[in-house]
Amino acid sequence: MADAELPKCCRNRGGVQRVETKLRASVEKGDYYEAHQMYRTLFFRYMSQGKHAEARELMYSGALLFFSHSQQNSAADLSMLVLESLEKSEVKVTDELLESLGKLFSLMDPNSPERAAFVSRALKWSSGGSAKLGHPKLHQLLAITLWKEQNYSESRYHFLHSADGEGCANMLVEYSEFKGYRNEVDMFVAQAISLLKNKNTASMVFTTYTEKHPSIEKGPPFVQPLLNFIWFLLLAVDGGKLTVFTVLCEQYQPSLKRDPMYIEYLDRIGQIFFGVAPQQTSSYGGLLGNEAVNGLVGEDEDLEINPRGGWGASGGERGWE
Repeated sequence: MADAELPKCCRNRGGVQRVETKLRASVEKGDYYEAHQMYRTLFFRYMSQGKHAEARELMYSGALLFFSHSQQNSAADLSMLVLESLEKSEVKVTDELLESLGKLFSLMDPNSPERAAFVSRALKWSSGGSAKLGHPKLHQLLAITLWKEQNYSESRYHFLHSADGEGCANMLVEYSEFKGYRNEVDMFVAQAISLLKNKNTASMVFTTYTEKHPSIEKGPPFVQPLLNFIWFLLLAVDGGKLTVFTVLCEQYQPSLKRDPMYIEYLDRIGQIFFGVAPQQTSSYGGLLGNEAVNGLVGEDEDLEINPRGGWGASGGERGWE
């Protein structure tokens, strides 16, 4: 079949493949600088012609080629051009594109400044629609790579912005075992749960973590009071009743005081899921103080927390988003 009879997309792809073959030959011969400059020249030529997809495909394959030859600087530069092609086109965010970006990230030197810049731009590009902090799928891919590199702190950040509760929990188990003390097993999951906005993800993190951590006995109820608090907290959010949340915080004050940041986390949970005004949750003397608790609960309402998850007063239907 003649080129004129082929669909335009096929003809374009055929042209890119021919160029790739020539550039690959240059790289294989060790002519890295010349090949790099040719990639850049072709990128700007394609972009000026509005051939964004061709430019992106060529830069992506070139970046992978340079990575395979340990040419980190050239590979990182072409990776940034992949992002530039996405930023200047109107292409929609797809899993395939996100996986390509995740692949490039995984091959970059963890200590290179280009990697940090790449992540920032990639997340910004992926943040179309409601994902203001970046697409959850991209966060998941970044988190998995960082987990493999044992960069647990950064991995946790990205897992918390993904929808992968199970993966987050498995990473936290490893994080706790490698970096924490035995008496901190509850704190690793508590900090993560308190930062999640999605109730289903939070429940998955908690269930998976408590089931798989070798230092946690089967529950609920659990030996660690803080784990019981989280369990009750998830139930309280399902009900959406402020009095239950308030009494729960009061009952577990000794455990919550282990980390001063829990106050801030609980303030945030109170505001988002129980409609508490910010000024009411500024400290334990506010929402969690005895006087405030008595005022919220009232003399005629009897609330009781039992280890099987029963409540003396039932809540409504409001839950985590």
